[in-house]
Amino acid sequence: MFDNPYSSAILSWYQANARDLPWRRPDASPWSILVSEIMLQQTPVVRVWPAWEAWMERWPTPAALAAEPSGEAVRMWNRLGYPRRALNLHACAREIVDRHNGEVPDSHADLLALPGIGPYTAAAVASFAFGQRHAILDTNVRRVLARADTGIEYPPKTQSKAEVRLAESLLPPEADVAALWGVAIMELGALVCTARSPACADCPIADKCAWRLAGKPAHDGPPRRGQTYAGTDRQVRGRLLAVLRDASGPVYKPALDAVWDEPIQRERALDALVADGLVDPLDDGRYALPG
Repeated sequence: MFDNPYSSAILSWYQANARDLPWRRPDASPWSILVSEIMLQQTPVVRVWPAWEAWMERWPTPAALAAEPSGEAVRMWNRLGYPRRALNLHACAREIVDRHNGEVPDSHADLLALPGIGPYTAAAVASFAFGQRHAILDTNVRRVLARADTGIEYPPKTQSKAEVRLAESLLPPEADVAALWGVAIMELGALVCTARSPACADCPIADKCAWRLAGKPAHDGPPRRGQTYAGTDRQVRGRLLAVLRDASGPVYKPALDAVWDEPIQRERALDALVADGLVDPLDDGRYALPG
């Protein structure tokens, strides 16, 4: 028997408070929703929105992206971070063209088989683009459920089977309502039940939240450390890629050497970019975005 003590309150809250995001609008295509989900991984909406609009203007369909070299996807990705996502989107576009007649597949299994698509993204696209009934567990949803149902401040670092069972048990039986529930609880985690400063006074399920009712006990698991960027290999990789994105063609090594003084770290970062397929070393000693 379906029993979700939170659904009515969260769905009502969402109807009144949802952000008007372009990939949520009725005319959003499945491709535009897939692009948004890839871009939103580990990247806030404020940074994704303009990048998504530029991407969709240039490549409104999978076929449009698939027709260009993968390096153009990396160039267009600019500074969104984790640029392998751009390669994954390009590979997705080619797979969609080659195997699905240029249309994003509506089957959860087919979505999951696309390059770089994991369980969360497959469930999200199936739900948000095609109105299907799937449990959606992103960082925001896991945090809301950890607090509201489990009574702890943060979920475990690795998703557990218990979390999946809980999410599935809370799915409304109607597919369209389940899809709306998925985006509504995500929005609650993004806007109200945030990681650092939850606005419990504004929460529609505060009276049912096990964590709040227990007095908001502090997290007693492994320390949660924020990600650093300055001085890391990620920063070096970003600077190296910026040189190639800004160049009109391949560049010689000194142009890359100039962006970071520490040679061992610089070479390690460049080697990693080559290994990830984000940079092509050419036979004449120059470097380029993948062709």
